[in-house]
Amino acid sequence: MEMRGLMGGLYKISEWIMRLSVTNVLWIICSIPYIFLLLPTLLSQTTDEFLSGVILSSIVAPFTLFPATSAMFGVARKWVMGEVDVPLLRTFFRNYKESYLQSMIGGIVYVLLFAIMIVDFQVYLRELTTFKIVSYLFIALIVLLGVSLFNFFSMVVHYHMKTFQLLKNSVLLTIGRPFRSLSTAIMCGFVLYISFSSPKLMFLVPFFTGSIVAVIAFWNFYQIYTKLQMQAAKAAEEAEEAARQELEDAVGIEKLEADKEGNVRK
Repeated sequence: MEMRGLMGGLYKISEWIMRLSVTNVLWIICSIPYIFLLLPTLLSQTTDEFLSGVILSSIVAPFTLFPATSAMFGVARKWVMGEVDVPLLRTFFRNYKESYLQSMIGGIVYVLLFAIMIVDFQVYLRELTTFKIVSYLFIALIVLLGVSLFNFFSMVVHYHMKTFQLLKNSVLLTIGRPFRSLSTAIMCGFVLYISFSSPKLMFLVPFFTGSIVAVIAFWNFYQIYTKLQMQAAKAAEEAEEAARQELEDAVGIEKLEADKEGNVRK
């Protein structure tokens, strides 16, 4: 029997807390090698230690963090599409297994792209001070690349495509839908800001931050996907209607010619 009223609302809230927290914890567990290398980096005392930690964690990320994130997006996909009662463990690890290779390859590409952009940003900010304004452009490009990464994860769990097509389409989708990309960046950025804004809110990171970001990012992606599907269906209907009208016109012309020929014979 379904509960209603205040108790029903509290029950649904507790269910969502459980879903988000379990999925986020699974994501953390599967990303432990990356986190193990990243945490000392955040506490490093020198620039050399920081750079070494970033490089090591970045090398490990495509093999741990990226597949775990794809698996988390796979669970978020089910929720956004209305399947809120899916078994969390089975859904998470099935997506982890199925998307591992593509997530790993895509992760390597994205890590390299992020590394190139961050290095360029540092060069223009500190070395080429005459062109310092260009460094702000790289900040915008890094944000766009981050949004395209979210779209990549969404497409990995939603489409059956080759990895190169997923990478290309995730970038094109990000550029082609600037307002939706901006919406994703703002909402996900807000969640990250809240999570890291205070030591009292740091508990959100291991239990909620990742899964909430995944839901927001996939929801935005799914809105684009739904709109594209509607446009494709409308275009198909218009093409079918045009073909039908053309066929009717052709049949009408043939009938008219046949009538004319009959009259001539008479």
